[in-house]
Amino acid sequence: MSLTLLGGTVVATPAAVAAEQPVIGKPALDRDGCARIEKSLPTLADWPKVESRFKGKAGDEQRIARILEGMTLEEKVGQMTQPEIAAITPDEVRQYSIGSVLNGGGSWPNKDKHASQQDWLKLADSYWDAAKGSRTKIPVIWGIDAVHGNNNVYGATVFPHNIGLGAAHDPCLVRDISAATARQIRATGQDWAFAPTLAVVKDDRWGRTYEGFSEDPRITRAYGYEAINGLQDGSTKRIGYNGVIGTAKHFIGDGGTLKGQDQGVNPSSEAEMINVHGQGYYGALAAGSQTVMVSFNSWTNAELGIDEGKLHGSDKALNQILKGKMGFDGLVVSDWNGIGQVPGCTNASCPQAINAGIDIVMVPNDWKAFITNTVAQVNSGQIPVSRIDDAVTRILRVKLRSGLYESQKPSDRSYANSDEALKETWLARDAVRSSQTLLKNNGNVLPLKPKSKVLVVGKSADSIQNQTGGWTLSWQGTGNTNADFPNATSILAGLKQQLGDGNVTFDEKGDTDPKGYDAVIAVIGETPYAEGVGDLTRKTLEASKLYPEDLAVLDKVRGKSAPVVTVYVGGRPLYMNKEINRSDAFVAAWLPGTEGGGVADVLVKGGFKGTLPYSWPKSACQTPLNAGSADYDPLFKLGYGLKTGQRVTVGQLDETTGPVACGSTGGGGTATEDLEVFNRTDVAPYKGFIGSAENWGGTEIGPDGTASHAEITVVQSDVNVQQDGLKSTWTGTGPAQIYFQNPAGTNDLRGYLNADAALEFDTVVHEAPANRTVISMHCVYPCFSEVNATKLFTDLAGAPKSTVKIPVSCFANGLDLENVNTPFLVYTDGRFSASFANVRWVPKGAQDPDARPCSSLN
Repeated sequence: MSLTLLGGTVVATPAAVAAEQPVIGKPALDRDGCARIEKSLPTLADWPKVESRFKGKAGDEQRIARILEGMTLEEKVGQMTQPEIAAITPDEVRQYSIGSVLNGGGSWPNKDKHASQQDWLKLADSYWDAAKGSRTKIPVIWGIDAVHGNNNVYGATVFPHNIGLGAAHDPCLVRDISAATARQIRATGQDWAFAPTLAVVKDDRWGRTYEGFSEDPRITRAYGYEAINGLQDGSTKRIGYNGVIGTAKHFIGDGGTLKGQDQGVNPSSEAEMINVHGQGYYGALAAGSQTVMVSFNSWTNAELGIDEGKLHGSDKALNQILKGKMGFDGLVVSDWNGIGQVPGCTNASCPQAINAGIDIVMVPNDWKAFITNTVAQVNSGQIPVSRIDDAVTRILRVKLRSGLYESQKPSDRSYANSDEALKETWLARDAVRSSQTLLKNNGNVLPLKPKSKVLVVGKSADSIQNQTGGWTLSWQGTGNTNADFPNATSILAGLKQQLGDGNVTFDEKGDTDPKGYDAVIAVIGETPYAEGVGDLTRKTLEASKLYPEDLAVLDKVRGKSAPVVTVYVGGRPLYMNKEINRSDAFVAAWLPGTEGGGVADVLVKGGFKGTLPYSWPKSACQTPLNAGSADYDPLFKLGYGLKTGQRVTVGQLDETTGPVACGSTGGGGTATEDLEVFNRTDVAPYKGFIGSAENWGGTEIGPDGTASHAEITVVQSDVNVQQDGLKSTWTGTGPAQIYFQNPAGTNDLRGYLNADAALEFDTVVHEAPANRTVISMHCVYPCFSEVNATKLFTDLAGAPKSTVKIPVSCFANGLDLENVNTPFLVYTDGRFSASFANVRWVPKGAQDPDARPCSSLN
């Protein structure tokens, strides 16, 4: 068979003979010396051999062999172990010969979000000195999720997320931003960037869509080359004084899972994997990427009915394809506790993953048990010594090539503690300008005239948290305020810079009459999320259902005398026909980062350059939607984007409202019996648990009604009768939850929504909540829905026993009622104490006069 690549879709046609293995090397370059985005890519019949430009130095392999020969088994396994900085001390790095550490999203030195450059460097020096003080003296490397700049560091410039860079259609810009990111990382003492993400995203319901450059593998391939080129300083022998180690991730197919489910199943044929999902890796490995991170997803070749399983345990994907056919000689690192998802494995034990080709295991907390287990598995023969030696050889090879053996401690390196390196504002602002994508400009409303008088509305106009998105200071990008970004500019501030303070009025809710203004600027869109939480697998792409407050603002200001310019801040295309209809001009600003002034620059001065990196849907469930598909019919095509002065009129669009979830069939019958969850004791199939940072996996509440973490304790209490309740006390030392869950799976509870049921429970509130407190239901986290119960519990504090009734319909938006595994959960991160008893779902309970209105739980 021969294969043709049509816009990311692979079509098979007969061929006479099988071709030899293809070879891919340095890409064709444009006039600026950057990788060219090709008009088409040759279709490959097999995985290619990728010729890396990174060769290392003569004598490296002999030096590696000498180091390896002098190491004990325990020291070798220590090199393969990667704990999280919150779970390991510098002295333990020395004691266990640890090879690398990482800090996850929302992890900082001393657990301080506002940690200074000096704080970061001090901890980096401590780890460095500890490793150099070990018997082997092998330097330790520190990895960090720097996915749009050094985004975990207070005060660092945050660049646009990858979706915006895809819109810019500029490989040189990607190289420059990656090089700047490397300088930012060196400024705080890290050695290794867990970037770039090379996902070719096929279903925009995926919560990591914005981490992908495009649905177009041609863009991803060119960008993969330049991202590594920039991070690793274009090196071929030693990364040297300006670069850091780069990571091509997540291998492979994370952007192609069914329904866009994070960590789900990719059903692609091998031809699609080779020609679509592999393209970014061909670019990155040709540039010399020294590390590859494995993906959480599974791969089931639907064409042939072959289940390759979880990629963390896939010998075919890692040993046979990546290291074998593609010839990758760097190191393979797992993702966060990724080995624990391999059948038969735990977070602390997985010989299958190591045998499959993982060289460094990211084991954030259970690293001591991992070392003990792995050493035992080698001694028992489950893991061959040769596999351990190969892993450590690869680790040492990358450390040599990184220049760490010739390096000084982090605080003495180039750019260390450089405030200038951390703040790359002009480059970031230029990237924002280049990424602005004009979708509608009826009557050429844009650009605005200088000194225009404008009314600015919408929740994202003055929210740097919203414009930076996920993976910013925290994992999900939440919990931030403008004060957490001291060097940043919001879109509102940028408009004031361009038009003058006196010409800009801000009213977030849009209650001000637009009369007398030259234009209304509505800045709307998504709120921050990252992997898992951002999935819309059980929802649709309909923006007005996801963010109804945005449509409400537009309804207040449209059709009033002033043209409406809508700026969409978000991480993926959404079905926004209603919002576009209410706008004279519509701009996709994506997630611009900390330089929101770049958005204002283009609104006022023009110069729109952006083109769509993803196809834009015309209906709520038009996904997957990819160029080249047989039924391709988007609202705006891949590559669409108006230029300043271009006269194109977008007519009235269909505003049909979509279903609750794509593919939803409704049904489920009508419940007639109470669903008992807890009645003096657990009611099967549910069991009670507490969870906190000590164990988010859940500690089961014992038969005696007790369980304890530092953040939460549970004991038996009297609510209606003796010992019928559970007194739950949050200590205020960190977030925690009590919940009841079906450990065996999920239940179809749609009948309770159909029966107008209520979640009911009896409670005595001993101490009002100090912080926001929620009641939630889960359909296998991160699928969940919640209500704000802070006021509810505060009002009940000090009162005798009360029965709370909350309509199940309050949870309907976001909850997949066909797959509920947790029907009751209470969560807070402040002090709070209450007893809970007789937890149940009651048909027709929502009709009771004392049932809480959903509006009281916002």
